[in-house]
Amino acid sequence: MERSASQSTASSQSKSWLSTTAKETIAGYLFAAPMLIGLTIFILIPMVSLFFISLTKWNFIQGFRGVEMIGLDNFRHLFQDKSFFVSMLNNIKLLLAVPFTLLFSLVIAIVVDEKVYFKSFFKIIYFMPYISSVVAVAIVFQILFHPSQGPVNGFLMSLGVTNPPKWLADPTYALPSIMMITVWTSIGFNMVVYLAGLQSIPKDLYEAADIDGASSWRKFRSITVPMLSPTTFFLLITGIIYSFKTFDLIAVLTQGGPAKSTNVMVYEIYDQAFVNLKMGYAAAESVFLFAVILLITGIQFWGQKKWVNY
Repeated sequence: MERSASQSTASSQSKSWLSTTAKETIAGYLFAAPMLIGLTIFILIPMVSLFFISLTKWNFIQGFRGVEMIGLDNFRHLFQDKSFFVSMLNNIKLLLAVPFTLLFSLVIAIVVDEKVYFKSFFKIIYFMPYISSVVAVAIVFQILFHPSQGPVNGFLMSLGVTNPPKWLADPTYALPSIMMITVWTSIGFNMVVYLAGLQSIPKDLYEAADIDGASSWRKFRSITVPMLSPTTFFLLITGIIYSFKTFDLIAVLTQGGPAKSTNVMVYEIYDQAFVNLKMGYAAAESVFLFAVILLITGIQFWGQKKWVNY
């Protein structure tokens, strides 16, 4: 009798535990349901649809009745399209802005960390361009780079430059102008991240270097740079991905011109989809861009694992 009573007690406790666990599991799914539903509707379904549309010839104005399956023809045409190769080459050139941004951000972060009081105030000042409206920033630089009445060319002419660049209106200088604006807007974010990395470096290392008589350059080269390597790697990867997604500045300032000198991959996709109404071809370009960003992300994960193991 005692054994059967103990078995029934254990059975009831087990059922109670299972019911509690089931309730907690259901509650967890209910709390996560809004996020999962949003992820499915706004990310997963569009991604699957993108791969399907890339295999079609479709003018979306005609509706779904105008969908025509053409297989991989869009991708075959993609690698023969000079306009797409120009946009890809412009994206590669735009990558040159990333190391300049890292260099300027690191220098400013070191100066603010070691030489400046009220660090929080300067963090906010340098971070403002990063969080400012891209349209507002673009309009400001459109005025600054005006060929005839802009302050930049006015300053150059006051220094004796008789024929200053036309900046955004010149195919030679348009993309470098976009790069300069990108550097200016990105410095704040990189500087804040570098400041966090600098403040995490143990001060004992610098004190030991001072005792050994190391110069400022030697401390920078042997302590600061190696200790900031994970931070630099993170900012390098995010900067590369951000450069491949550049669209808003170009859409406001140049619309891919002049003479397609600022036509990058994202703007090329927009132009094919909503100007030329080639939705299937634009989807194929998007799949290619997705593959490039996925490859960069994979390199990032591989590099992080290798760094941890090292």
